[in-house]
Amino acid sequence: MKWTQEKGIDIHFTTPGKPTENAFIESFNGKMRNECLNENWFKNIEEARRLVEDWRNFYNSERPHSSLGGQTPEEYLT
Repeated sequence: MKWTQEKGIDIHFTTPGKPTENAFIESFNGKMRNECLNENWFKNIEEARRLVEDWRNFYNSERPHSSLGGQTPEEYLT
């Protein structure tokens, strides 16, 4: 909590058992689990960090998103 306060980040908690209160992040978490975490066995934390970062880059720059009309987030922002 101290780190978030120092960075000026507001923390919002959702009601337990109410994933629709935070549907966007729940959707992202599901995609990350299905497309990245469940697809890989990590040998160590460094490999996990690298593969998660590779997936994040793919998610933002190569993977089309139906919610963005088939664009990637990078395309949508430009």
